[in-house]
Parts: sequence; C-alpha cells; structure tokens
Amino acid sequence: MIELRRANQRFATKIDWLDSKHSFSFGGHYDPNETGHGLLLVNNDDRVRAGSGFQTHPHRDMEIVTWVLDGSLEHKDTEGNHGLLYPGLAQRMTAGRGIKHSEVNPSATEDVHFVQMWVQPDTPSVDPGYQQLDINAELDKGGLVPIASGKGHDAAIAIRQRGAVLWGGRLKAGETVSVPDAPFTHVFVALGSADLEGAGALAEGDAARLTGVGSPRLTAGQTGAEVLVWATS
Repeated sequence: MIELRRANQRFATKIDWLDSKHSFSFGGHYDPNETGHGLLLVNNDDRVRAGSGFQTHPHRDMEIVTWVLDGSLEHKDTEGNHGLLYPGLAQRMTAGRGIKHSEVNPSATEDVHFVQMWVQPDTPSVDPGYQQLDINAELDKGGLVPIASGKGHDAAIAIRQRGAVLWGGRLKAGETVSVPDAPFTHVFVALGSADLEGAGALAEGDAARLTGVGSPRLTAGQTGAEVLVWATS
C-alpha cells in the first residue's frame, strides 16, 4: 500500500518566529489516525526566523535526528554538547532518561530551514547522548546514503533503534534510485520534486507512506530533489 500525504495536508504551526509543518500529530495538533508510520513518530519541516528559535526544553526516551536544508542551527544541551548544524551535517540526540536542549538560529539576517525527525528507541531510559557527522562527501557520490542508522552503517550517525535507518539523497535532475525495502517506508521530498513508481508525482513537502510494497523506483524531477527516506520495522 502507498498512501500519499501532500504538503498542503500537513498540520501547520505558524507564529511570528516559526513556520512549521507536521507530517504527523504534534503538539496541539492531534489526529488518532496520524500518529506515525512504522517507528517514525515525528517529521517536522521547520523554518525558524533569524535570531530566534526553540529555547531550552526537555525530551525523554526519543531518538531525535535533525537535518538542515538551508542556513544554520545552533544546538546546546544540559549534557554539555554544543554544535552548529549546517546542510550535510547529520545530528542525533538520544534523549534517554531525560535531557534539555535549545535549538536557535544564530544568524541575524537569514532564516534556517530544517527537518526534525523522531523515532522511538528500542531501549528506554538509557544515558542521554549526542552525535554529529558531516556526510557531504557521501552525498556528493549520488544515490541514497545512510544518514542515521540503528544497523551499524558506516558514515552514518548511530541511533538506538535497531529497526530503523534514515536514508538521504541529493538527487540530480532525472536521477533514479530504488527506495529501500522495509515493512514501513516514509519517503519525504524535502526540496525539489520527484516521481515515485506506483504513486506518481511528488512535489516539495509531499510524502509517501509505503507499507510492504518492496522497492519502487524514485526519480528526481527537472530541478532535482533532496529526499529523506525512513525504512523501519
């Protein structure tokens, strides 16, 4: 089964400093039929205005992966971790038994655009953790590459969920890849456009939720595409 969720169908949060689109129930937006796909629980497409951001707030028992599309994002947490995220730098925060962090746009002039994704860990109440890794060189090779993995992939940040892998690609115009085969696959077109075999055209912000459909082909549109693909149990 392939279910499409178009960009304009997403839940939306818009305030003076934040324009956020939610692929699933989040915050004050709740639909019992929209609580995740496989192990993926959150897929937020966020734009944060210059000089603003999410001030210190808590998380628990969640693997949080952040992927910047444009601009930069500054991370600080109560475990002493501090990082500046930019396109091509993968970040994972293990909330574990509890952590607080902030995510702020350090620019005085430019917005930051990023996608934040949450998966449930396979072990609760572990020690909090943090990892970031520049994978631009891997992305430049083309195709889909592992960004975050619970299966020990090289050149990917590690997540504490053995049943999940996040694949990403900056696909050139007309480039075709095979979507990873998994019980549950979530294909999100973060930038550009693409065509998914068996589903048709996907515009920027569109997502396809695949359930047990094998490995269909995904082809980038005329301007290329940046895609994020979760393959989970």
